[in-house]
Amino acid sequence: MFRLRLATVGTRFTVLYAAVFLGSGVLLLAVALAFSGGSSTTVAPVQQQSGPAAAQQRITALEDQLGAVQSEQARRLVFGFAVALFVMAVLSLLLGRLMAGTVLSPVRSITAVTRRISADNLHERLAVHGPDDEVKQLADTIDGLLERLEASFTAQRRFVANASHELRTPLATMRATLDVAVAKPDPAAATLVLAGKLRTQLDRVDHLLDGFLTLARAQHGGTGEAVPNDLSELTAEALRDRAAEVSARRLAVTVELPAGSVMRGNPALLARLVANLVDNAVTHNMDDGWVRIAGGESELIVESGGPVFAQDQVDRLTGAFERLGAERVGSSGLGLSIVAAVVAAHQGTLELTARPDGGLRVAVRLP
Repeated sequence: MFRLRLATVGTRFTVLYAAVFLGSGVLLLAVALAFSGGSSTTVAPVQQQSGPAAAQQRITALEDQLGAVQSEQARRLVFGFAVALFVMAVLSLLLGRLMAGTVLSPVRSITAVTRRISADNLHERLAVHGPDDEVKQLADTIDGLLERLEASFTAQRRFVANASHELRTPLATMRATLDVAVAKPDPAAATLVLAGKLRTQLDRVDHLLDGFLTLARAQHGGTGEAVPNDLSELTAEALRDRAAEVSARRLAVTVELPAGSVMRGNPALLARLVANLVDNAVTHNMDDGWVRIAGGESELIVESGGPVFAQDQVDRLTGAFERLGAERVGSSGLGLSIVAAVVAAHQGTLELTARPDGGLRVAVRLP
């Protein structure tokens, strides 16, 4: 048995459009009738004459007058229909636009809220109220998807943070055991060589875990209070940490930061951001190459020389464990992904550009 469900969007569209067409038809008939019967036509009196000839003349005059009246009525009817058709077309467009806007307003709201939701605010929901129609079912489905995504992201970040913390304990134990072995009197030469190699690998693992922790913290969206950070100081500190490698590779470093250039944000995260950019420019450079650091208020640009890369390759560098070229095997692959996470947490923008003559240009802008 057919049952009309007014709660569905399809039925509401049908009723609304049927009402518009019916109203347009009624308006068309009303205007046409107004023009066809709005005025009365009178027949001019004919002078009384006697005889058959006079009667025939009178009949002819009446027929001519009746034909003229019918022609005038036909013209008025056509004109009335034309005016009614024009009015109906204009009103149908206006009313159709108004109805479409009214009916599709919830869909526009869903689209706007969905675009605003990102990995940093998955806790937001559409929360559409109203009848249980197709639009509300779609919104509820999206809310369920967002809830599952939020749970997945939270579990992933919690796992990375917990795993990084838990792995530090065995690393500390291995370091202590290694130090005890080396501290023994007259250690063998092979032991010293092995200890050096193990320390290098332990440092790499420790650096990787530190990157995991920073990445998890940045992706969690908790930047805390935004305070001004001196870009010149952050850059100088990052260059001091890389001074040995800069000197060994004979890199020409140019710093062009105006005095008083600041970037507002979390001090620890921004320090890591600058350090990672400098580290990336130094590590993935060429001997006798160059590094240029510039910027201004809330902006930092780091350029470096190096091999020529395609832009589509560079665009993937913000993903975790992405590297370019065989020389990047020793890299953890987290440097630029951490930079991207820190920028996203501060609601800024990150631009990576492959330089035509080789190397990379990274531009960071924060609100």
